[in-house]
Amino acid sequence: MNPRRLFVASCFALIATAMAFSIRADIIPALKTDFGFTGAQMGLVAGTGLWGFAITIVLGGMLVDAFGMGRLMAIAFLGHVSGVFLTIFAQGFTSLYVATLLIGLANGLVEAVINPLAATLYPQSKTKHLNILHAWWPGGLIIGGLMGFALTKLMALDAQGVSLAALSLGWKIKMLFVLIPTFIYGALLLGQKFPETERVATGVSYGEMWREAFRPMLLVFIGLMVLTAATELGPDQWVGNLLQNLVGIQGVLLLVYTAGIMFVLRFFFSGLVVSKLGPLGVLIASSALSALGLYALSSAQTALTVFAAATIFGMGKTYFWPTMLGVVSERFPRGGALVMALMGGAGMFSAGFLMVHAMGSIQDYYAVKHLSPQTRQLVVTGTGLDEKKALIAGEVDAAVRAEVEAAKQYSAVMTYRWVAAIPAFLVFAFAALYLYFRAQGGYQAVSIHQSGRQRHGVGGRRQTPLPA
Repeated sequence: MNPRRLFVASCFALIATAMAFSIRADIIPALKTDFGFTGAQMGLVAGTGLWGFAITIVLGGMLVDAFGMGRLMAIAFLGHVSGVFLTIFAQGFTSLYVATLLIGLANGLVEAVINPLAATLYPQSKTKHLNILHAWWPGGLIIGGLMGFALTKLMALDAQGVSLAALSLGWKIKMLFVLIPTFIYGALLLGQKFPETERVATGVSYGEMWREAFRPMLLVFIGLMVLTAATELGPDQWVGNLLQNLVGIQGVLLLVYTAGIMFVLRFFFSGLVVSKLGPLGVLIASSALSALGLYALSSAQTALTVFAAATIFGMGKTYFWPTMLGVVSERFPRGGALVMALMGGAGMFSAGFLMVHAMGSIQDYYAVKHLSPQTRQLVVTGTGLDEKKALIAGEVDAAVRAEVEAAKQYSAVMTYRWVAAIPAFLVFAFAALYLYFRAQGGYQAVSIHQSGRQRHGVGGRRQTPLPA
């Protein structure tokens, strides 16, 4: 076993996961046009990649000890490769839905393995190495986003009057980029032996792990993970479509920019920020900045104000995912891979099944509401705006094109405003938890052995609390 090689492979696997995410966000406008999808239909397809992620991250957390980390990573590799090729050769809604689901399932298996693997490989520096590992989520978003942007410029896919054939070829080439880090992590893992998880190595039973998963406070954090992930990941999947509608810039640039903020803050400043504010203080600040940033995005009218608002949002969403995982790993260590998987699964299910589809439906509602009855007859399918019909109608009638663009801009504004309400609520929720832990003597982390003694009434808390 080579711990460094396993860790580097985990980083590349997360890069593949993130690239699949950012490239899918980049190609959503092209997919909507190529297949003639409404916002709600596109939301269903994009969302399946996230709720598929949720299914396998939870199942993987349950089965990682029984099946072994190596086998699960091999299945993830096959899922990434087959999902990319099935996406490229998709013929309609069903085949694209299945292909996106395969990639989502592979992404979930990766996350189910690499989190407990990092904790097992580096038991004395879990927080440090989990932050280094998860810095490659925004790192992968940056790589995928820049590669997608470069191809867009090279093929002039953002030019006025670009052909459907060019759009179709462009998004297919972009999907092939996901295979680069996929083949790298596959090669790095070839022939490697994986360790037992920390839970197994320390003798914590399977039953004890499940009992830990049903503690009331953990259920509270799982519920909050639903909202933090919706805030962080939901807008990212729609950023390309929304910002193209809002100010006419390629939204993947904003995704790359906020990912850059996240990478720098996670990689270099995580320890400092957490030590100064404490985990709950970080979550309160993250919620406040996210709410402010999302609302500011809804009011942005120029590229400059978009990037200013995105800076605030990027800073706000940076620490949501790793901090939530860190809190449950510190407070419920005997839950092992299961509790981390439940958190990740709840987050991905929220962002994929609930948030992405909800944002698509909100866009449809406000776009159609903003159109005249005559234009609705030309460009609406069911309850949503049909981008393919809108493109054809706009080529014939400039007035229709202008009306559709105004409706799409209005829908983008209203969508961001609705989403901003979620982190606004989280400010109060995390503040309530801060006060609760303060009344208990402050937020405190426990070791896996202390947690067992605490469960049986022997105490086991640290004597010096971490900042609440």
